[in-house]
Amino acid sequence: MRVRVETRVNVVGDHEPCRFAVGPQCLEVRNVLDRWLNPDHGYFKVEADDGAIYILRRDDLDGVWELTLYQSPRQPPAPPMREIRRPQ
Repeated sequence: MRVRVETRVNVVGDHEPCRFAVGPQCLEVRNVLDRWLNPDHGYFKVEADDGAIYILRRDDLDGVWELTLYQSPRQPPAPPMREIRRPQ
């Protein structure tokens, strides 16, 4: 899903998201939790002011931003997976 993103320059001179819009809703970035940068695109895991976690993807070739993950703050964490044991 395409999103509109405003960026700021951080302390090391890189551009990172500071605000983004999902449809009519505008969200402020509280924290950049992680980032993965490649020559042609970058991913930013951010916490927004609504308490949710988002992963935003920036395509450096055409400047398009996309929302690739949304995790609700009200959604309980996934339960741990059970170990599957095979009969021996």
